[in-house]
Amino acid sequence: MQINAINLKDRVAVVTGGAQGIGLAVGRRLLDSGARLAIWDISPVGMDTARNELGEHAVHFEHVDIADYASVEAAVAGTMKAAGRIDILINNAAIVGPNAPLTDYPPDVWKQVIDIDLNGTFHCCRAVAPVMIGQNYGRIVNLASVAGKEGNPNAAAYSSAKAAVIAMTKSLGKELASHDIAVNCVTPAVARTPGAMEQSPEHIRYMLGKIPRARFLELHEAAAMIAWLASEENSFTTGAVFDLSGGRATY
Repeated sequence: MQINAINLKDRVAVVTGGAQGIGLAVGRRLLDSGARLAIWDISPVGMDTARNELGEHAVHFEHVDIADYASVEAAVAGTMKAAGRIDILINNAAIVGPNAPLTDYPPDVWKQVIDIDLNGTFHCCRAVAPVMIGQNYGRIVNLASVAGKEGNPNAAAYSSAKAAVIAMTKSLGKELASHDIAVNCVTPAVARTPGAMEQSPEHIRYMLGKIPRARFLELHEAAAMIAWLASEENSFTTGAVFDLSGGRATY
């Protein structure tokens, strides 16, 4: 496959949950485009694996719990010390949670999904946006989900969190528009990521059955769209939702 060239030369990019799955694929694509990469992740084992896989590149790693605002603030400080600026923020880190009807959903797990998927994205945006405002430049891409558009049965926590990420993207895009900061989100369908594959086989079959392209989203396909949204060339669109659902979403 021919890969289109995207110029991210010397841009500093942060990818949360960047040690695996879509986050790692995005990180590779950003590196291939000339960016300087910082991976924020909660898994030391995952970061070691990513460090080995990306060994030819000088990648900066930060151990971060995005549900903890102080941890995010420390990661911003560490990244700024190492790289001097943050031009791109890819909010990818999330968990899916168990498949269960809302009436059976454990309240503590509901809170955990919201804390990571929604509050974690808020924490990262809140901590990084002032850096971008000071630079009068930035690109933020939030990973939402087609579940946030349509609502997946037996996944109310994840669907709710991702719907809120879409709304937050629209609000923040308007707030930061005058600073040449674009804030957009993407809504992937199911891909072969570790988190997605932990769901029940029945739920995975349900999600695949809703996709007109009748297959999983490939990680490189997600990375291609996200890399362009993170580029300077994306100079006008903000507060927008870009579909990655293989034709599932109807709006």
